[in-house]
Amino acid sequence: MHYVYVLRSLKDGKLYTGYTTDLRDRVATHNSGNASSTRNRHPLRLMYYEAYLLAEDAKAREQFPESGSGKRFIRRQLAHYLSGSSP
Repeated sequence: MHYVYVLRSLKDGKLYTGYTTDLRDRVATHNSGNASSTRNRHPLRLMYYEAYLLAEDAKAREQFPESGSGKRFIRRQLAHYLSGSSP
């Protein structure tokens, strides 16, 4: 499987979007500080993911949550979660 995921920094509340074939391992890598893109932002919480059979589909979809409309979509989808948790 190929995954597109969104993490939320519990430190600053910002979102990070990524792609992987091993979701559990990738989240652990982010939280251990071994991912340069989120090194200073952990701990991070996995808050959303989508699974795809083809890498091409997942990689194309990864760009959507990073766009303005994609961020609005994620925030609408997870409005209850985001309003009830601290950054």
